Amino acid sequence: MKLGLSTYSLYRAIDKKELTVTEAIRWIADNGGEHVEIVPIGYDLTDNPGLIEDIRKTADQAGLDISGYAVGANFVQATPEAYEQEIEKTMRQVDIARDLGVKRMRHDVASRPIPETSIRQFEADLPRLVEACRRIADYAAQFDIVTSVENHGFYLQASDRVLRLVHEVDRANFKTTLDIGNFLCVDEDPVSAVSNNIPFASMVHLKDFYRRPSYRNPGEGWFKSTHGNFLRGAIVGQGDIDMPEVVRVLKASGYDGYLSVEFEGMEDPRTGSRIAMDNVRRLWQEAVV
Repeated sequence: MKLGLSTYSLYRAIDKKELTVTEAIRWIADNGGEHVEIVPIGYDLTDNPGLIEDIRKTADQAGLDISGYAVGANFVQATPEAYEQEIEKTMRQVDIARDLGVKRMRHDVASRPIPETSIRQFEADLPRLVEACRRIADYAAQFDIVTSVENHGFYLQASDRVLRLVHEVDRANFKTTLDIGNFLCVDEDPVSAVSNNIPFASMVHLKDFYRRPSYRNPGEGWFKSTHGNFLRGAIVGQGDIDMPEVVRVLKASGYDGYLSVEFEGMEDPRTGSRIAMDNVRRLWQEAVV
């Protein structure tokens, strides 16, 4: 197991120009991280080979693996032309993953407004989603890159929908980036969902949330799940997810890959990320399987 941080966790500091992405990489190493996951929010790698090379050099000098590259995509498009453009755009992101030297790349697959996220709509969209994911996975295979779908965006967030897509794509190099916290966004128990999806995970994101029921509006800073419950980002290990049990399930599964902390709380992102990594390291050590 290697514990590290997604640059997404530090995006507020990057966006405010308090850190550059290379400074963020050095910060992760200085605070006990063993890898960095590259999520280009607050910076852009498209047509920017100089920054790609700077990231590679900085990570190497800091002694960090670059564990993965995560980008957006949405293959629910209004026209065949837009659909093809989205696939082409995502393939160009595979090229960036190759240039970064990573072997794991997460791309989004589909997004719809919550009223349009029914299982009937999902089944109707599924053939197009499967085709897009297959084509991208086949393109990535020549570079020995594993592509993956993350459980987020409300539409493709439940563990069974993720599994349905993974099984239908049916490519050895197409898996899931398993975000243990995101299941709460569709009101699914994270412990059960992790047990359901961990055999198909190429990467694990560790995220935590505070959760309040729909009839207890806590006010500013919260967002709603698909069924109207309230969620707010928390430091991993301090929220309402049963994190010790989630970590025990991960460890018991035999998963020995990258654990990537994602921090979305209201605290300073450096403080939240540091405490989160410390908590995960302790919980992993304490987990009895």
